[in-house]
Amino acid sequence: MAEEKTSKDKLDQVFEKAPMAAALAGISFIAKPERVFGANDRVRIGICGVRGMGFSHVEEYSRLPNVEVAAVCDVDQNILAGRLADMDRMALPAPKTYGDIRKMLEDSSIDAISIATPNHWHSLMGIWVCQAGKDAYIEKPCSHNWWEGHQLVKAAKKYNRIVQHGTNSRSGGGIIEGIQRIREGLIGDVYLARGLCFNRRNTIGRALEEPVPAGVNYDLWTGPAAEHPFTRNRFHYNWHWFWDTGNGDIGNQGIHQMDVARWGLGVKFPNRASAVGGHFMFDDDQETPNTLNAAFEFDQPDGTRKILEFEVRHWLTNEEAGIGSLGFGREIPGFLGPPRKESWRHEAPEGSVGDVFYGSKGYMATSNEESSGYRTWLGEEQERGPRASRAGNNWGNFVDCVRSRKADQLNAPIEEGHISCTLVHLANASYRLGRALKFDPATEQVIGDDEANKLLHGTFRAPYVVPEEV
Repeated sequence: MAEEKTSKDKLDQVFEKAPMAAALAGISFIAKPERVFGANDRVRIGICGVRGMGFSHVEEYSRLPNVEVAAVCDVDQNILAGRLADMDRMALPAPKTYGDIRKMLEDSSIDAISIATPNHWHSLMGIWVCQAGKDAYIEKPCSHNWWEGHQLVKAAKKYNRIVQHGTNSRSGGGIIEGIQRIREGLIGDVYLARGLCFNRRNTIGRALEEPVPAGVNYDLWTGPAAEHPFTRNRFHYNWHWFWDTGNGDIGNQGIHQMDVARWGLGVKFPNRASAVGGHFMFDDDQETPNTLNAAFEFDQPDGTRKILEFEVRHWLTNEEAGIGSLGFGREIPGFLGPPRKESWRHEAPEGSVGDVFYGSKGYMATSNEESSGYRTWLGEEQERGPRASRAGNNWGNFVDCVRSRKADQLNAPIEEGHISCTLVHLANASYRLGRALKFDPATEQVIGDDEANKLLHGTFRAPYVVPEEV
């Protein structure tokens, strides 16, 4: 297979009809010696999955000094051709192109891989990247189920790799400052965090089975997931709303807010988790809930508890603590004071995405809708307290750590990503089973509930199986 392509005419060679069911058990890559970067050495990145968020990775890396998007990979030849044209218009160097990440991992000139595929591929690809001796940036959520996230963390440690999770708020300057103010006691003893994922999402309708589009390797796209006939709803983007490939909106948008909520609360794994909800209003193909209320309890060493609430809404909503799509901190009800009468009817947000922290001396709201920021209200009179907005760059932090080899300087290390994703998986498991779950943080297992643990482990379609030994 030719490795380097620079035009659409050559893409057919990338997607040649090679047998894709080759044995993956015990897969191994020849890892190159650890590279020591000089001050002006270029970091070469490969990006897997470039239709949506993956092309944002192309754009982000392209803005960084001494970083090159050296390769792109996608199972959809049509998407890959379009992105090559986009990169040409951006005057970026023509990257190598691949239809299978395993071929890209054989390229010893690539230093790190960004994974922006559907959720069900994140962990297995991340494990392969670690085994190949490369560093990894893994889009959120880092796992489709608890087990594979656990194995991904083991692989990162075993192979001593730099692995960043795509929870971008961890690099937001304003949110970093806000969390530090919580640690300093600005709002007192924090006992409750509330994550908001209010996104206006319409029905996906129903899609009929149809032939796989030309240029799409649907077997490889399906990978570890259960095999289903092709429909448009099970493919681009709408795969989020099916259990075999996605995690619903709590694992799509919500993982960002779940991570910040847990971070600000200062907790790790929960002791109990419960969730109720459903799929309301629409009669369509969606399997995951579009409305969900989850709660997590964290037992503290001093005998007290902390609580994390999380709510997903899919349609019309009110704002909460000033967090809304109108822009954080503008004049909307309850944020900076009474709204102007003439604007009341027009100030309703389409969504509210962020977090609220409640303490003994006040409360704080965080959001990254326009730029990363926090706002506080203090005392019984809820007087306006400190606030700030300042952006950051999760990709830049990742590249800095690839250069320095200092994993402890990652803003969103995979270990933290795995913990936050576990909360997502526990909430979905509780919802699907219809019962609360008792969780042992030491063993990362649900206590006395084999059915729940089986669900959290997941199943994998051979040969795309997450290994017992990484």
